[in-house]
Order: sequence, then C-alpha cells, then structure tokens
Amino acid sequence: MILTKRYEYMPFEKIKLHPDIGNHRILNNEKALHYEKDILQNGLLEPLMLWEKNPNEHYLIGGFHRMTAIHAIRKKHPGYFDRVDVRIVAGDLDEMKALNLKLNADRVETKITDYFQVVTDLKKANWTVEKIAEFLDKTVTWIEEIIRYVPSMPGEIRLLLEEGRISWNRAREVCRVVQCAAPGDEKKTLERELNKLNGPSEERPARKRCLTFRAAKSRLKSALQATRNGTYSISTEDLLSLVLLLEGKHFTETDIEKVRQKFPMLLDGLAAKS
Repeated sequence: MILTKRYEYMPFEKIKLHPDIGNHRILNNEKALHYEKDILQNGLLEPLMLWEKNPNEHYLIGGFHRMTAIHAIRKKHPGYFDRVDVRIVAGDLDEMKALNLKLNADRVETKITDYFQVVTDLKKANWTVEKIAEFLDKTVTWIEEIIRYVPSMPGEIRLLLEEGRISWNRAREVCRVVQCAAPGDEKKTLERELNKLNGPSEERPARKRCLTFRAAKSRLKSALQATRNGTYSISTEDLLSLVLLLEGKHFTETDIEKVRQKFPMLLDGLAAKS
C-alpha cells in the first residue's frame, strides 16, 4: 500500500536513481532549462517525490526534469540547493513503478504500451483488477483487456501499437482472432491479419499524432503552476499550427516546429527531426 510518510527538507546528494524506475519521457532540454531558470528565481515550488526503500535510502519517483535542473544549478552555483523539499512515500517496488507511471500520465500523453508491464506486475503482486483500475484512473474493462491480451500479444502487433500505427481496439481485435485460431493455425492467422493491416483497406493516419487536447491542457496547467507570470507572443500562423496539431490530421513539420518554438512544454518528449 502506497503511503505518504512525511515531507522533508533533504540533502540533495542523498537522492538516488533506481535502475528500474525512470522517466517515461525523453528528457526535454528546453524544459529542463526552463525549470533551471524558474527554480533559481522562485525556488523549488513543487517537492520532488521520493521512495523510501529503507531508512536513509531514497530514490526519485517524480520530478526528473526538476532534478536535472537542480543538478545544473548546483554545477554553476556551488552551494545552491544543498537541501530540497521532498515528499517521501513508502510501498513496494511494483507500487513505486505504478506511481511513477501515474505521475507521468497525469502530465503527458502516455502510451498504452507504457501500462502493460505495470499492470502485469501489479496483477502478479495480487492487486485486484478493481484496485489497479482505481489507482491508474482507468476502467476495469480496460485493465481486464490488458491482462487478457498482452501476455500473448505478437511482437509485430506490439511494435505497430508502440509506433502509433494501429489503435488499441485494432490491436486487441488481432490478438483475439489469433487466440481463437485453430491449434497450429496461429502463425498463419497472424500473417493474414498483418497483411490486412498493411493493405489499402487499413485506415491509418498520414502522420502520427503528436499532441492531444488532453495532453496540451495538462502540460499548460503544469507550466502555469511552475511560472504564474509566464506570457507568450504568437502570430495567427502560430495559432493555426497549434490548432492543426490538436486536430491531428493535416499538420506538417513546419507546424510542429512553430509550436515547439512558441510552446516548448507542449511537445515535451517529442524529439526534433535532424
């Protein structure tokens, strides 16, 4: 059971990184620089979240961009932020992985494939489906489908899902068809379904959607909490590019770069094309 044990003002050097708990996002250098400037000016407004595995043994669960920013500050300004505000929680490793995923999902658009291992681990740890669904803010049916289809999901289908080339509904249907195939026909059935996916009848977006309205709203809220007096100067073309990205249909690389320049926090984790 996850419990908040206490809030503390902890020596920064005591905070460790756990090899099995990381950031679900690619580190965004612009966002880290934004935090660096803001923390220097206003202090650490949101505590880092730490897992107390054992007494005097603490691992970062939430706040990876802020952690990076503080490292940069301390390198440039020795003696700054020797201690930082932290929220210390307790629980087992599976619970910490779930909490880490939940914190990231609340801030960014998390892929469904990011949930697969966490849901599987929590199920193995004897969490009920209802408890997993409640903790991750998902429906019981959604969790049940992951438990049913993911263990036997073909690698080809999982890759398509991770790349955003097929929807979860389509991936789930392919898994169901393969599971229902006659013994010995599973491979042939999978090949037939993959041919359908690669054929002209498969409705796939011309581009992978990189920003949803929900993600944009969440990221803007986080930016507002970090910098209350933040302002943006944009043109009508910039605004149109943002609308096209939110629509997710007819945007171009130029639209992505315009939004990245004007609203860097909205595309946090999306690598720029070289």
